[in-house]
Amino acid sequence: EERDLLFLNTKIRTPPRGITPEDAATLARDQINEDLDILNVKNVDMLMLRDSPDPKVIQAQWAVLEEALAEGKARSIGVINYCPSALKSVLQTAKVLPAVNYIMVHVGMGSDVHGLRSLGEKAGIRTFAYGQTGEPFPNVEIGNNPILKRIGNAHGGKSPEEVSLKWVLQNGIAASIRPSSSFGKCVGEECQLGITKQTRCFDWTLKDEEMVELDAMTSPDDNPTLFSSAGCPGAFGSPEYMKAVFSKLK
Repeated sequence: EERDLLFLNTKIRTPPRGITPEDAATLARDQINEDLDILNVKNVDMLMLRDSPDPKVIQAQWAVLEEALAEGKARSIGVINYCPSALKSVLQTAKVLPAVNYIMVHVGMGSDVHGLRSLGEKAGIRTFAYGQTGEPFPNVEIGNNPILKRIGNAHGGKSPEEVSLKWVLQNGIAASIRPSSSFGKCVGEECQLGITKQTRCFDWTLKDEEMVELDAMTSPDDNPTLFSSAGCPGAFGSPEYMKAVFSKLK
């Protein structure tokens, strides 16, 4: 069937600030049913939960995802942009561990992604990466990085973006390949071409010494959970984030 050719993933919307855990659970449950109706399917392959500044809200909504899993409405459940405190909140009451934590990962952030990767993987949660070329827009520093250019040229003219993606994959981190940057946009035929170009990263391998050099890069750095809620430090729009932005403008 055509459904078997698709991996369907839906994300629970961020609950409003100040909501009670009970109401947050109702919102999550209603959205799951609404999404299944809109998609006209009986289940999705993964349900993903965004975080909240309130640990009780996280726990209440995670219980709803566990319920959906048990009812066959999802084949797996995971989390998005969970910083250490958010991960600890969900692990306190979880009966089923998140399959993945979907976070930003690119060269310059280190192979352990500020310790967040090992924290999750010690608990059995796999790291799933987005933003291999930067978020919310392509990172110019990645595209112009002389180390990435040199390594790419040594592999038949691969772009810095291809090297960045390959570094993520070769570090054993699963990666989203939604096209962006030099891979194009995820619109129509251009999307398919961008996906195809990225899958070709499986056709070549970085040398051990190249991996060591890329692992050691400390720039461009980023917050792996930049798009989390205000419950995580340095989140997009937070005072810490705005301070960092303005410091770069000086």
